[in-house]
Amino acid sequence: MKLIIVESPHKCETIGKFLGNDYKVMASKGHIRDLASSGKMGLGVDVDHDFKPTYEISTDKVGVVKELKAALAKADDVYLATDPDREGEAISWHLAQVLNLDVNTTKRLEFHEITKPAILKALEHPRTIDLKLVESQETRRIIDRLMGYRLSYLLQKKIKSRSAGRVQSVVLKFIVDKEKEIKAFVPVEYWTISAVFADSLKADLSGYQGKPIKVNNDEEATKILASLPNDFVVKSLKTEIKSREAKPPFITSTMQQEAFSQFHFSIKKTSAVAQKLYEGEEINGNPTGLITYMRTDSTRLSDEFKDAAKDFITANFGESYLGKVHMQKADKNIQDAHEAIRPTDIKLTPEVVKPFLAKDEYQLYCLIYDRALASLMAPKQTSVSTLVLEGNGYDFSTSATQPVFDGYSKVYGKYEDSEAPSKLPELKEGSVLPKKDATKEQHFTKAPARYNEGKVVKLMQENDIGRPSTYSPTITTLLGRDYIENQKGSLVPTDQGILTADELEKHFPKYMDVSYTAQMENNLDSIADGKTDKVKLLKDFWDEFQTFFNEADEKMEKIAPKEVGRNCPKCGAPLVMRHGKFGDFVGCSNYPKCNYIEKPKPDVIEGKTCPKCGAPLVKRHGRKGDFIGCSNYPKCNYMESLDGKEISTEKKPLVIPDDAPICPKCHVGHLIEKKSRWGKTFIGCSNYPKCHYIQPEPGAKKPSKKTKKK
Repeated sequence: MKLIIVESPHKCETIGKFLGNDYKVMASKGHIRDLASSGKMGLGVDVDHDFKPTYEISTDKVGVVKELKAALAKADDVYLATDPDREGEAISWHLAQVLNLDVNTTKRLEFHEITKPAILKALEHPRTIDLKLVESQETRRIIDRLMGYRLSYLLQKKIKSRSAGRVQSVVLKFIVDKEKEIKAFVPVEYWTISAVFADSLKADLSGYQGKPIKVNNDEEATKILASLPNDFVVKSLKTEIKSREAKPPFITSTMQQEAFSQFHFSIKKTSAVAQKLYEGEEINGNPTGLITYMRTDSTRLSDEFKDAAKDFITANFGESYLGKVHMQKADKNIQDAHEAIRPTDIKLTPEVVKPFLAKDEYQLYCLIYDRALASLMAPKQTSVSTLVLEGNGYDFSTSATQPVFDGYSKVYGKYEDSEAPSKLPELKEGSVLPKKDATKEQHFTKAPARYNEGKVVKLMQENDIGRPSTYSPTITTLLGRDYIENQKGSLVPTDQGILTADELEKHFPKYMDVSYTAQMENNLDSIADGKTDKVKLLKDFWDEFQTFFNEADEKMEKIAPKEVGRNCPKCGAPLVMRHGKFGDFVGCSNYPKCNYIEKPKPDVIEGKTCPKCGAPLVKRHGRKGDFIGCSNYPKCNYMESLDGKEISTEKKPLVIPDDAPICPKCHVGHLIEKKSRWGKTFIGCSNYPKCHYIQPEPGAKKPSKKTKKK
């Protein structure tokens, strides 16, 4: 038996069906270990001895490791087949370390699509773990731990912010700076002038005496209207053919931006849906990976795909629709082995796969498929006619467009804004057109728009901070820390987010500079190329960072909680506003000596009473958001949604399988599979809450008994 270890359990099913009974495919379920939180300052890194890291197996992966070791003992050979990026390379290295595999000889499989040909090809040409790439990823992890832990400690102590980090803090600064720009914006008045000529031709004022013109106020606009003659002369009429090239196929950042723009998918949702498409679905009974690896910064397409796509374009649209081969721009950060995000098989059209996909999966697949196909098609051509009319020195301009050749837009046009075809009257230079009417209109410049998730990803990619695998987690972290809020698609910094960015900018200006973060990414990449020494980079970083940290620790002002004007009924100390993971609350300033917390008064819903007991209904907040409940809770548990629909409180009956074992603790209930409030699956007693027995995971250590205090 040959053992293949991947990251995702879903991949096990797909790859296992490709290879048959001679292979056993198992999943590590992501990282199996991480830096410990022990040692000096809890960093898990020995900063005094060449930054040696200490790793520990994650609590939830103890059972996984035990199962992998058991399978390894029965295997004739083992292949590590984690994702084909830096993170995946690091996971393979950690697996080799924990499973006692020789990192210099253990076979590493690399494939960028989960199809049978790709898997078989990888098995025919295995490589070994790229230790330089692992070293680069490990250095990145150590720097993120050193900076993240120390900054987070300082911010929690001084201003009660929850965390900071090398990439997340710079992204937060983007959002905060934009908000400050919006608040500082002062609208500027301007006016536009339009005219209607013979044949219902409309044109706008564009210049005066051959130069562009700006109209700043009503007085200027009125003066211009009074100066316009009754007849205008055709000054010029030009027609040209404009070509528009297709966009390149998707990389991670452009896919996330376009999915946000087209479908309003959050970056997190796009990443999750793309992961499903990559790992595969059953298509006509066959497991099939539908797209190539979705974390990539390369726009390259394989020769095999290009050849197949050209044949498809010729057969379905004709040779005139064939475009030039897309050439990827040179970029030192692009990993050459990677491809763009594309369908694994051009014959798997959206129509073919639609019956097998959920709505979100189908939408994203269509977008990826059409973008990759369109990138190999001919340019779109449009005829653009521009007319300029002149009278008394004033130029009025208008234009019209006519399609000439649809090109790539035959496939991708539905995702683009298109101008309706229009025509100009047949005119010659020197012809005279009477003016029928002219109007003026006041406008004000608008403040810049806030960033949305797609724009933030674009900024990260353009400024070279972070990598494809970090785009989504960075935004998720900022939202989770309550540094930013998503308001109707726009990212708005909270007061705490603004305070955090300002304090970091004040005391750690170097690390909040985009150029520094980008240079650090380049330095980390150069470790993978063997051009930079890991220990020297870490030492230089740490020595300088410690200087900034010590000065900030001394000078950063500690912000005291805001008093609410009442005293604690328990100890008499002032009550203050505090912030917790569930929001703001009132607590005692003498914490932790006094742990008094003031329960907030619920918002009473005027005019509504509980249909069960008649008590007033109030607005409440639970784990799944806001809802309306009975003020007589817990005696009455009536609930309804904010739109007035009753929420059932009846518990579903437990389904106990016939072969479920008896609970070893109470001998009454049965052991069944359950799911916790956090979504984790476990085996527990059906007699809960009378019995709290939970079956330990395989390999988990029994908790030690605490010594009773005398």
